[in-house]
Amino acid sequence: MNDFFVIEQKSFLSLLNAMQPICTKRTTIEATTSLYFHVEPHELIIKATDLEISLQASYPLKEASISSTHTFLVSGKKLFDLIKELGELITWTFSNNSQLLLHSESVNLSLHSKNPEEFPPFPEKIENLMTFKASHLLEMLTKVIFLIPQSNPNMSLNGLLLEVDQERCIMTTTDGHCLAQVAHSEYYLPELKKWLLPRRAVFELKKILENSSHSEQIFLGICKNQLVFSGSTFNFFTKLLHDNFPSYNMVLDKANFIPARIERTQFLKTLRRSACLLSGQFIATKFEFLKESIKVSMFNQDVGSLSEEIRLFDFEGPEMNMRFYAPYLLSGLQVLVDDSVQIFLHNPSKPVIFETSNGSFSFTYLVMPVAPSNG
Repeated sequence: MNDFFVIEQKSFLSLLNAMQPICTKRTTIEATTSLYFHVEPHELIIKATDLEISLQASYPLKEASISSTHTFLVSGKKLFDLIKELGELITWTFSNNSQLLLHSESVNLSLHSKNPEEFPPFPEKIENLMTFKASHLLEMLTKVIFLIPQSNPNMSLNGLLLEVDQERCIMTTTDGHCLAQVAHSEYYLPELKKWLLPRRAVFELKKILENSSHSEQIFLGICKNQLVFSGSTFNFFTKLLHDNFPSYNMVLDKANFIPARIERTQFLKTLRRSACLLSGQFIATKFEFLKESIKVSMFNQDVGSLSEEIRLFDFEGPEMNMRFYAPYLLSGLQVLVDDSVQIFLHNPSKPVIFETSNGSFSFTYLVMPVAPSNG
């Protein structure tokens, strides 16, 4: 009897779905459009790579009759499209002529397999450095990922800076106008480490974490020139950007800044109303910081105007007028959950800095003002 194994369609389709963005990206090697399969008596290992990011996942075989290991390549997209249209249980059988036979309910299919030697070598010998709780890692990514540009001419901005020192783990992103930073003091290393992850890798990692158990332990490691995130059933590899991320310490220095506090929900509603009047134009909104309130005003000659006043708490500085592009402020404040937000102000030419913290977790969002002449 030929070797066979059985998969459950729903869980296997989820695994194939995670690999589609990788195996469907064009590269200089044709074999990267295929998925690499390695079948053992109790486990199926699948690999995908586009030469920049790579994913290896394991799938336990609950029902199988495998007398020897099998290694082969199959078109990643074709397999995904076929599995979507099959029933709950799918039996795979190995024929004697490089054919894969798939049976599900009343359906019988055969697929051509390719020589696995065509597949690019996969990274090996991972050096694990630290572990994260999956929910913490996902929360940190979610707080800063929105600010990574898609194709900024400054290549160093098209990624996420991950830093781990003796006190905390820090993630920082910037688009040149705003800066988002999240830090967690539960995660640290004896020596400072820095990595600049490409935007695409960060988004793919986020998808994987969203489908992982929130209590799962995620290992962070290195493998030659790649960074590796590993869970109980996967290894995710990414090459790194070698550009120098902008030095941000000076712009985040709050020396001589004046603290105050705002109610996030009320401020968000004001910003959304201001953004509604933009009509696709880059028009600054004026903010007058007074003793106990912020006067907000904006005028668009093609649409209309806005004028309203919101509460400002604990502000002990001089009155000042500042101008900001409302969508820049909205982007960062929308990822916050605390309704009371600490802000720091200096003068109309300096940024406004928003901060929230919860125990070992902190988030900072900085927005540069718009010059009055551009308002």
